[in-house]
Amino acid sequence: MKKTSIFVMFLALGLFACSDSKPGDSEFLTVDVTTYYPPKDIVLQDFMDVEYVPLETSDEFLVKGNCADVGKNILVVTNVREGDILLFDRATGKGIKKINRQGKGPEEYILPFNVYLNKEEDELIVNDGPTSKIQVYDLEGNYKKTISYKPGALVSGLHDYDTGNFLVQDIYAMGNESSTSSFFLMSKQNGSRKDIIVPYEKRISPIITKVVGDRVFFRAPECGFIASYQGDWILSEPSADTIYRHNPIDGNRPFIVRTPSVQQMDPEVFLFPGILTNRYYFMQTVTKECDVEKEDSDMPKVNLVYDKEDGKIYKYKVYNADFNGREENLIGCALDNSIAFSDQLMADELKEAEERGKLKGELKQIASVLHEDDNPVIMLVKYKE
Repeated sequence: MKKTSIFVMFLALGLFACSDSKPGDSEFLTVDVTTYYPPKDIVLQDFMDVEYVPLETSDEFLVKGNCADVGKNILVVTNVREGDILLFDRATGKGIKKINRQGKGPEEYILPFNVYLNKEEDELIVNDGPTSKIQVYDLEGNYKKTISYKPGALVSGLHDYDTGNFLVQDIYAMGNESSTSSFFLMSKQNGSRKDIIVPYEKRISPIITKVVGDRVFFRAPECGFIASYQGDWILSEPSADTIYRHNPIDGNRPFIVRTPSVQQMDPEVFLFPGILTNRYYFMQTVTKECDVEKEDSDMPKVNLVYDKEDGKIYKYKVYNADFNGREENLIGCALDNSIAFSDQLMADELKEAEERGKLKGELKQIASVLHEDDNPVIMLVKYKE
């Protein structure tokens, strides 16, 4: 495969029956990915706190992308194609700084594909997939250092593992067969790699690819393979039947076991954990089938939740109490120990909902002063204390 095809695939990745016993510290949950589970409706505010931040709209601070990371006082938003990294005040939504170091120089990036806020050092960490480099800047956009990693690694996420390493998800896809591990530690000093071994029989790619002439069509699961729970990392290797709970001291411990074996399924059905709370384990199954040449075709997905209170698994829908009829997606890795995930509420969507009487409380008040072409409102979903 051509390198350009690998990079196009890389871009898409970033857009990208229960057992009788309840899982405890030494037990694990068993999930049958082929079973029908009864429906369950859940209200987001019943188990999470929600914070809304309307972003200032101006010619300089015009949001075309997504919220990349959240700090105690700062929101980081990226316009990837334009190369913009926008910093907003979390309390007021006011624009603080616009940074753009897009270019081909040694201190620049081609695309700010993943941007993370180093909350201890007040640094911006920019993963630039096309160059296999991580560029580090201060909050004024001044260059600090470059961390180079192995070319060809499809690094679609960086997590702050410890003081010396990032935890990285490296996706197996056509043209990227060299690695046998989907997870590794990357040195924050020199980019060197140390695999985290998750055992499996045969490596299975979760990506569907089809080459037609000089075009490459593909689909990939939208969810990541890394989640977090109570200070541990949850590692979901698509080729394995066991999802592991990992930390630097204990290594890998079984957390969830899926049945039947993914190695025996055609098409394969993968299981990925999402947001994990004291009561709920949110998960998603993804079936590896679709017509990749059709733009509106996607892999079939089923959202599941394990309710620890009654020890049962359900097919869930989570509704936002502030926005009547809005369903929230609980698939993803928590941003930190306090924020589970963020999402963007578009101004035109909010204005329409306001006119139809669908909004309540603070969100209704925010919408009342918005214009349809304003920047989005950032919704921060936080664990209840």
